[in-house]
Amino acid sequence: MKATACRKTHFNAAHRLMNPAWDEKRNAEIFGVCSNPNFHGHNYDLVVKVTGDIDPDTGYVMDMKILKEITDQFVIQKFDHKNLNIEVEEFRLLNPTAENIAIVIWNILREKIDSRFSLSVVLYETERNFVEFSGN
Repeated sequence: MKATACRKTHFNAAHRLMNPAWDEKRNAEIFGVCSNPNFHGHNYDLVVKVTGDIDPDTGYVMDMKILKEITDQFVIQKFDHKNLNIEVEEFRLLNPTAENIAIVIWNILREKIDSRFSLSVVLYETERNFVEFSGN
């Protein structure tokens, strides 16, 4: 039997949406206030979903303590209270949109979570705006 185990966590981070190939006017037209040169921040909520067979011995898909440790060590410590554009290497040349942040998080976690599990991340930038990435 397969099931999906989910772990919800959060982090706070600042960013600026911009395309460096565009001038300030074009960035402002496309990204609006999200292209503020002085950055802006979000209180992100992250849901990590791991799907796999239920272990008959433990009853777990994946031990949630292990999922918490992986998420805390490799995502939260990397992103929490950071300026994504400046302090997170992956975004030096990549626009830190919610879509791109979700993909970066998925890639980080995919390396740490056994490939026998399917992996999906849901990133809430606001209560109403969120993206989901499953590696496709």
